[in-house]
Amino acid sequence: MPSAHTFDLPITGMTCASCAGRVERALRKVPGVQVATVNLANERAHVEVSGQIDPAVLVAAVDKAGYGASLEQDPATQQADQRKRHGTERWQLIVAIVLALPLVLPMLLQPFGVHGMLPAWLQFALATPVQFLLGARFYVAAWKAVRAGAGNMDLLVALGTSAGYGLSVYQWLSAGPGTMPHLYFEASAVVIALVLLGKYLESSAKRQTASAIRALEAMRPERAIRLVNGQEADVAISELSVGDTVVVKPGERFPVDGEVLEGQSHADEALISGESLPVPKQPGDRVTGGAINGEGRLLISTRALGAETVLARIIRLVEDAQSAKAPIQKLVDKVSQVFVPVVLLIAVATLAGWLMAGASLEAALINAVTVLVIACPCALGLATPTAIMAGTGVAARHGILIKDAEALERAHEVTTVVFDKTGTLTSGRPRIAHMAALDGDENTLLQLAGALQRGSEHPLAKAVLEVTAERGLSLDNVGNSRALAGRGIAGTLRGRELALGNHRLLQESGLLDEGGLAGDVLNERAQAWEAEGRTLSWLIELSPQRRVLGLFAFGDTLKAGAVEAIAQLNARHISSHLLTGDNPGSARVVAEALGIRDVHAEVLPADKAATVVTLKKTGVVAMVGDGINDAPALAAADIGIAMGGGTDVAMHAAGITLMRGDPRLIPAALDISRKTYAKIRQNLFWAFVYNLIGIPLAAFGLLNPVLAGAAMALSSVSVVSNALLLKTWTPNNESKDDPKDTPNDTGDAS
Repeated sequence: MPSAHTFDLPITGMTCASCAGRVERALRKVPGVQVATVNLANERAHVEVSGQIDPAVLVAAVDKAGYGASLEQDPATQQADQRKRHGTERWQLIVAIVLALPLVLPMLLQPFGVHGMLPAWLQFALATPVQFLLGARFYVAAWKAVRAGAGNMDLLVALGTSAGYGLSVYQWLSAGPGTMPHLYFEASAVVIALVLLGKYLESSAKRQTASAIRALEAMRPERAIRLVNGQEADVAISELSVGDTVVVKPGERFPVDGEVLEGQSHADEALISGESLPVPKQPGDRVTGGAINGEGRLLISTRALGAETVLARIIRLVEDAQSAKAPIQKLVDKVSQVFVPVVLLIAVATLAGWLMAGASLEAALINAVTVLVIACPCALGLATPTAIMAGTGVAARHGILIKDAEALERAHEVTTVVFDKTGTLTSGRPRIAHMAALDGDENTLLQLAGALQRGSEHPLAKAVLEVTAERGLSLDNVGNSRALAGRGIAGTLRGRELALGNHRLLQESGLLDEGGLAGDVLNERAQAWEAEGRTLSWLIELSPQRRVLGLFAFGDTLKAGAVEAIAQLNARHISSHLLTGDNPGSARVVAEALGIRDVHAEVLPADKAATVVTLKKTGVVAMVGDGINDAPALAAADIGIAMGGGTDVAMHAAGITLMRGDPRLIPAALDISRKTYAKIRQNLFWAFVYNLIGIPLAAFGLLNPVLAGAAMALSSVSVVSNALLLKTWTPNNESKDDPKDTPNDTGDAS
């Protein structure tokens, strides 16, 4: 067993922030536990332990604290349990409302001149099952809290409603014959019904915040068609092995991560990468399990299964982010630890204060009960985690994976974004930036160069062949084709010996030493393009004549959306820096094309992190990269953002991973961070305001228990509903992506 590992435990029985805090403290007391965090919104505990530890010990510690815990459940089983619990809550709520309504109805009709108070015995008969059957959950949880030496929401509800119920029984039994005592059965029953209503609405809303996870899990196919010796067999996913060939028919989900062996189609990867347009797939292309196959039948070679698939890793990342605590939550945890004891003291002080002021025991007790009812800290515990769950969930649907809550919280403070160049702002794929034919005929120049490079896998050859295909040029066959190591390629075409290569080829051919053969115009252009950081290739004829025919200058291409991404950052007054190991000419061309003023060129990988650390002295820095050499800088930055398609090392070092390489997702990630943090602050504001206003009003006798119960339920529902507004968020310019890179040429492809 490894020296350190983690457990995720589903927790039951929690009702407020105090409950979550008590479960955390119980887990931290277990020997070997290094970190224990409990998320009230998704009802899970994340535990990191060192050495060997029996997970049953963790479960026992939670049970001893008065709550339920279990080892990691199958997602389907867990969802079934949640649906069952949700259904039970619904029926309890309906029964509570049916029983409480006759009690409160006469009070509601009294202002309209309708007097029909129920007899005391009937009020007692209606209120008792609400108090002790439907409200049994509060007594059980309150007793566990007291036994553990702590307090929670259930304790406040149990004390408050019991006091009102007990006072009513006393008033009824002690009343003289023929008199109608002042009873509060309706207050206790309605408070319990309102609390149950709040918990039901809260549970419904929390299920919505977890919808991103459920949507991702629903994408996992359970079966696949395996091809063995030409025969198709329907098998469970668990029976597949890496290397198996799988058949994927049109309209089906890819059951595994793999590589296309045969067939052509498109894949809808919207839920995985956020890519709005179908992605073409052909032999050699990778496919992701969970994506939807388009119009073609494909044969796939399995490359990853189970926990190693991209979809499984995405689900783990989202779950980890939703379980994590934002730094601001630490303040909430500290407050929740002392909240219930302080409320109990305020309730006692209210009771004593009213008695000392000459009020009756009845009036003093009702005011103290109101303090207990309105102070339930549900909203306080839900304020932060519900916003984080909603924010990370909607971000994941748009291809932005936020790995931890701290990155989500800090990203809104970013003042500087540092970009790697190749693979981040540029495609990392060379294209022809410029070309010049000595005789001015570019198409003939392309045909000759394309014929020489037909079939080559070299990136520069592909760039030439792309342009010939775009222009619809035909290519002749070349004889005696041969590679010239370190210089280029040569061959015979229509009786002419041609060669295409670099400066060294030109020099070895003697064309540079015989001044003028390359042409003054080409020489001038070559010097200008080299100053821009271009990669140059010369097309020369070796026989029957020895001369230069033309020149190609290759450059990287800007990614689609790169210009717009920088413009969005500039509009938010966030400065952009270009940090690259490329030469200054190449870096300058990219920066000028994008509108970036701060350029750091020829920076060694080891020095990238140092540059980021220096920039951190002036503000909060986000680093964006995709390569192994970017990992130290990603880790050194306040926020690391890894581009989709980059290396695993870069993704592990980053707090945010973009599932596709669209630079516009960078300002989008900062935007969802800003909106999520705003929701957290709004939620905390309302959670505190409800108590700061409500408790004094209750203590001074300006509220009754029914209004207090309604306000308490409303506080929880409003906090969760406010967080759910994040689900409507979409990045700027969603669905307007051009799948091709922009034609703007940049610098050297490196």
